[in-house]
Amino acid sequence: MTEIQIGQAKRARRAYSFDDIAIVPSRRTRDPEEVSIDWQIDAYRFALPVLAAPMDSVMSPETAIALGRFGGLGVLNLEGLWTRYDDPTSLLEEVSGLHGLDATERMQEIYTEPVKAELITERLREVRDAGVTVAGSLSPQRTKEFAKVVVDAGVDMFVIRGTTVSAEHVSSQAEPLNLKEFIYELDVPVIVGGCATHQAALHLMRTGAAGVLVGFGGGAAHTTRTVLGVAVPMASAVADVAAARRDYLDESGGRYVHVIADGSIGKSGDIAKAIACGADAVMVGSPLARATDAPGRGFHWGAEAHHADLPRGERVEFDRVGTLEEILFGPSRVADGTMNLIGALKRSMATTGYTDLKEFQRVEVVVE
Repeated sequence: MTEIQIGQAKRARRAYSFDDIAIVPSRRTRDPEEVSIDWQIDAYRFALPVLAAPMDSVMSPETAIALGRFGGLGVLNLEGLWTRYDDPTSLLEEVSGLHGLDATERMQEIYTEPVKAELITERLREVRDAGVTVAGSLSPQRTKEFAKVVVDAGVDMFVIRGTTVSAEHVSSQAEPLNLKEFIYELDVPVIVGGCATHQAALHLMRTGAAGVLVGFGGGAAHTTRTVLGVAVPMASAVADVAAARRDYLDESGGRYVHVIADGSIGKSGDIAKAIACGADAVMVGSPLARATDAPGRGFHWGAEAHHADLPRGERVEFDRVGTLEEILFGPSRVADGTMNLIGALKRSMATTGYTDLKEFQRVEVVVE
């Protein structure tokens, strides 16, 4: 791969974001109703290749249930307000009314309330009782502390999500989480990430994970690039991790690990481009934060926004464009890709002549 010389002591390769690429139509088109967007991970099959990001502005037990009934997977943030407070409704309303620098400081205060094991159990029970697939997310730092509680509560899918997650975390301060041992001992499938390179993804796949998150999450609400200088454009990141999936498939003798794009998915076209680059599904936050029934009330933030020592996320305000159902399935009243996400994905696939997601991963793309 051609490298670019930054200076005499440093070279770099060119990487591409979703905005840098476009999908190329093929010689064949088909009716959007003949397109299948079903996908399966482990024993769980979904009608939509959409996971909701575990962010308090997007997912409550109620919205996780709603997304599950629509055919997607809602992932609860098990370190969020719903597991710190019996009823965080008034706090969510307060956060939506904060302004400027006060927002970060007040959110840091709100999130100092400890996570309660009994509330983790209760929230997951609410989702399970609704009859949909149950998924919850912990950061790598809190996984060992609450993993047994989560599994005992009957979670179907365990998500370990951080800004950057590695299979080999080195620490002299505390015993790090050994992902390979941890995942091997669990009786439920694990999705882990984020990562953004071939090598990091391959290491995560070797831990036994069922799925790998690509990206740093929290896209629109993330300032990691500004604060830490860390970022990888998502089109290149997804394509690199998809290559790791192919290499691991050969290495393992046929074990398929799902690639889930997590970050920079702001519009319907980004979903199509993520799958075109090799993703099996997408984890989205900001598109669902625009829902009138989202917990954030038009605001969107991730765990990084209230980090106690080094906040590297923002509380972003969006125009609320419609209900969760309308954002997923339409009808759309706007022409900017923020509504009818599923209809747009199906039409993109139909326009290029592909009938399912695995086929669509082979579609031609160009750099604009």
